[in-house]
Amino acid sequence: MARVALVTGGTRGIGEAICLKLNGLGYTVLANYGGNDQAAKEFTERTGIAAMKFDVSDFDTTAAAIKQIENDYGPVEVLINNAGITRDGTMHRMSFEQWDAVIQTNLASCFNTCRAVIEGMRERNFGRIVNVGSVNGQAGQYGQVNYAAAKSGIHGFTKALALEGAAKGITVNAIAPGYVDTDMVRAVPEEVLTKIIRTIPVGRLGRPEDIANSVAFLVDDESGFITGSTLSINGGQHMY
Repeated sequence: MARVALVTGGTRGIGEAICLKLNGLGYTVLANYGGNDQAAKEFTERTGIAAMKFDVSDFDTTAAAIKQIENDYGPVEVLINNAGITRDGTMHRMSFEQWDAVIQTNLASCFNTCRAVIEGMRERNFGRIVNVGSVNGQAGQYGQVNYAAAKSGIHGFTKALALEGAAKGITVNAIAPGYVDTDMVRAVPEEVLTKIIRTIPVGRLGRPEDIANSVAFLVDDESGFITGSTLSINGGQHMY
């Protein structure tokens, strides 16, 4: 029976590429989304992958949604925490609402989803969790104290949960994408984006498929000896 994979923020950009990759590999894929109903409808019509709307920043809503997924499709054995937003601004101009929205959606959501699936994974002695961090969580970024804090938090969260799950056949890894050709990056002013690309040794933006291929490797049944790792996928822009 196909393993069930849940991808948060799964109907656009990197999330869509991950869904398509896992679907092509035979997983039963569910794509979570938060707000854009039209984009989700078009995604399902185009891909045949079911999209489920729920707010991953809300603990009770997330728990109920994942329970419904498991009732309808079977246990979630693969979880990709990809949902994320930006609310950029320098610290002296940032509101608490900007800070809180990013922390809740980008970081607290990882707790909400993992808490909902971790007991089942422990009972079955199998689980694959991949949390999507960012190069800006590793290196920092001007005007993104909220985003950088959330993404950096994901890397620490990943290592701690990996220690807890290791003896139960659960791997927990993170990926740290660099600048990828998505709607979020395309919104950057052209002159700024040109400067960013000049800092990437491979000379281009990443493609969503670059990220999806790495996720597919980490969630494979045969990748059970890789856990607590952060895989940087940034074209050589930041190495440490």
